[in-house]
Amino acid sequence: MSRAVASAERVFTQADFDAFAALSGDDNPIHIDPEFAARSRFGRTVAHGALLCAVLRGLALRLIPGGRPVDQSVIFPAPTFAEEMMLFEAELVERAGDRARLAIRCRRSSDGTVTCEGETELAIGEAP
Repeated sequence: MSRAVASAERVFTQADFDAFAALSGDDNPIHIDPEFAARSRFGRTVAHGALLCAVLRGLALRLIPGGRPVDQSVIFPAPTFAEEMMLFEAELVERAGDRARLAIRCRRSSDGTVTCEGETELAIGEAP
């Protein structure tokens, strides 16, 4: 059986972080204020976790079209910065009955550092 994997490369800009903040209402200065972020432990603005998860969800739906989220667990072991090429991946781990479990991950293309990883579970088939 071949691996079912969907992947995409993305480079986020500060404008992307700002637009996501406006859409989501999450205007934490760590995401949108370069001067504030420069004084943080990260040294510059970082992506919203929900923004990364949105891209990963899109990849999961490439593998399980029409899948509905049931559960998701992610961690953010390192920051995702603007202007860095990122590789997003979703891999089908198990498909049983009306459920699919996928491993999800985002990492920097330059050095392979994982910035978001976890699992998501999708329901398959018609909604109840």
